[in-house]
Amino acid sequence: MKKIILAGGGTGGHIFPLIAVARQLRAYRKDLKLIFIGPKTEFENIFLEGEGFEIKNILTGKIRRYFSFENFIDFFKIPLGIFQVFIYLFFKAPDIIFSKGGYASFPTVIAGWFLRIPIIIHESDATPGLANRILGRFAKRILVSFPKTPYFPKKKMLLVGNPVRVSLLEGDREEAVQEFKIHNTRPVFLVIGGSQGAQRINEKILSILPQLLENFEIIHQVGEGNYKNFKEEVEANFPKEILEYYHIYPFLKEKEIANAYAISDLIISRAGSGSIFEIAAVGKPSILIPLPEAAQNHQLENAYRYAQTGAAIVIEEKNLTPHLFLGKLNWLFEHPEELNKMSQAAKSFSKIDAAQKIAKIILAEI
Repeated sequence: MKKIILAGGGTGGHIFPLIAVARQLRAYRKDLKLIFIGPKTEFENIFLEGEGFEIKNILTGKIRRYFSFENFIDFFKIPLGIFQVFIYLFFKAPDIIFSKGGYASFPTVIAGWFLRIPIIIHESDATPGLANRILGRFAKRILVSFPKTPYFPKKKMLLVGNPVRVSLLEGDREEAVQEFKIHNTRPVFLVIGGSQGAQRINEKILSILPQLLENFEIIHQVGEGNYKNFKEEVEANFPKEILEYYHIYPFLKEKEIANAYAISDLIISRAGSGSIFEIAAVGKPSILIPLPEAAQNHQLENAYRYAQTGAAIVIEEKNLTPHLFLGKLNWLFEHPEELNKMSQAAKSFSKIDAAQKIAKIILAEI
C-alpha cells in the first residue's frame, strides 16, 4: 500500500485544501494510506475527523521576523519537531510528502529531505511566506495558486490554483432558503472572516446593522470565539423584527457554507487564498477586506491580485468606514450589470480542477 504524507495545519486555509486533495487522491486510487502530520489543535481535530487519515501530531514553532518572547520557546520546538518527524518517517517509510506549506509543515519537509523522500509543496498565496521560501529549496515540485508567484525557481513551479472541496460547488438555493430561513424579498449577502471569524469586521457590521437590514438580508459567520458575546449584543440592542433578516452562526459547516454560497448575491470576506478560491469557484462577486496583520501582507497582495481580474472590490481595513461600506454595497446592487461582470470574472479566474491536478501530480511520483 502506497503511503502519502499530508503536512500542514493551523488554519482552515491549510486544512481544507489538504482535505480536497485527499478526497481526490482516494477518488483515483483506493490503495492509499494517507497520513496527516501537523500540530495538535482543536481546529485540526474538528475538520480531520471522519476523513480517514492516520494523524501524527508534532511540535511546531513559528518563524517570526519580529520580537516576541514566543520566539525563544519556538526556537526549541522546531528542532524537536524535526526529530519527532524524522523518527516517525524513518519507520513509516512513506512514498511522498505533500506539504501545504507554512510553519506547521516545516519539520516534516526538513525531516523528509534528510530521508530523501520526494517532496511536493503547494503555495496558496500570491507572495510566499518565509517558511515556504525556505522549504522550496528542498522540494521536487512547487505548485502555486497565483500566476507570477515570486521567489521560487521557475523550473520547479507549476500553476494549479488552490484546491477547493468539490462539495462547496453543490450548494442548493432551495435548501438554503429553508436552512437559513431566508425571506427572499431582498438581496442576500454572506459575511465570512475566514475559518475563525473576524472580530473587527463583525464590529463594523454591528455598527451599521439597522441600515444594512433596511435593504439586505445577511448570513454572518462570526467565529466560534466571538459568537456568544456577539449574539447577546445583537439581541440586546436591536428590535426582534429587523433581526428576522439577520442570521448569525459561529461557524458554517461544509454543507451549510455550500448552501450559503448558493443563496448569496455577494460575499464579504477576508482575503486568505482559501476564501478567494472558494468564492471564485462558486462564481460570486465579492468585497474583500484583507487582514492587515497577515504575514508579509499576503492577504493584501492576494486581494489586489484577484481584484485585478474584475471579480472583487478591495476595501482596506483602515478605510473601512460605515459610509464607504454602505456606499459600495448600495452602488453594486443599484448596478446589477456590475455584479454580473464580477461573477463572470470570478468564474474565469477559478480553477475548480486544482485538487484533481494536484492529486495526479502526486500519484505520478509514487
